[in-house]
Amino acid sequence: MEPVEKGYKNVNGIRIYYEIYGSGKPLVLIHGGGSSILFDYKEVISRLAGKFQLIGIDLQNHGMSDHRDVPETFEQDARDVAAVLKELQIGKASFWGFSNGGNTVMQIARLYPEITEKLIVASAFFKRSGMMDGFFESMAKATLESMPEPLKINFLSLNPDFSKLENMFEKDSKRMQTFEDWDEKILTEIEVPVLFISGDQDVMKPEHVVEMWRLVKGSRLMILPAVHGSYMMADFEGNTDSGLINFTVEEAEKFLNQ
Repeated sequence: MEPVEKGYKNVNGIRIYYEIYGSGKPLVLIHGGGSSILFDYKEVISRLAGKFQLIGIDLQNHGMSDHRDVPETFEQDARDVAAVLKELQIGKASFWGFSNGGNTVMQIARLYPEITEKLIVASAFFKRSGMMDGFFESMAKATLESMPEPLKINFLSLNPDFSKLENMFEKDSKRMQTFEDWDEKILTEIEVPVLFISGDQDVMKPEHVVEMWRLVKGSRLMILPAVHGSYMMADFEGNTDSGLINFTVEEAEKFLNQ
């Protein structure tokens, strides 16, 4: 599975790496914290490359993109994504964001409604109380040693500089540790169709995802028998539930084509 185009765009003072697969209506894929394009979206890309123009973007401090020595924010990630799309001359797209990428695509809809067609928000949150009990306590104690091994291996395979891994880990964990609840307006003011996806054993509570769904007028909701992300990718043990992923992708495709 080779991209039809890949490279870097200079935006907002750094080089951001992107890959494009397939052709058709643009669907932008935004990975989660500590991750990269193919780690989160390999299964999705293999199923949708014949149906959409898939644009994967490595966010600041992640994958093959450059590093910033300033705190990470979801707003900055949204600005970077919008700037890359402008460089690629893509006027309007749908966005699929997983985990922290889900927070980023909600910010894209808020800051750049004119470029946003539809959103798939997978395993994201907007209030600290929405995360499973103990999540923020364990984030406060997080060390590089506690970062999931598959994410470390993935990062170093794309970017063998260990100091960059440390930088990414520090920026990512700090963003979570200092996260402040979003105003509900960020959700209630989203005007485009949204599909919320989550696992019943995810890191955010199903009740929280239901709350988000209720805040976005006309949005759709899918809660699947899954852990964090296992409805769209391999889990951290490397197990892939192809039937479940097929179902998720088919529903996502239906939603995007409605």
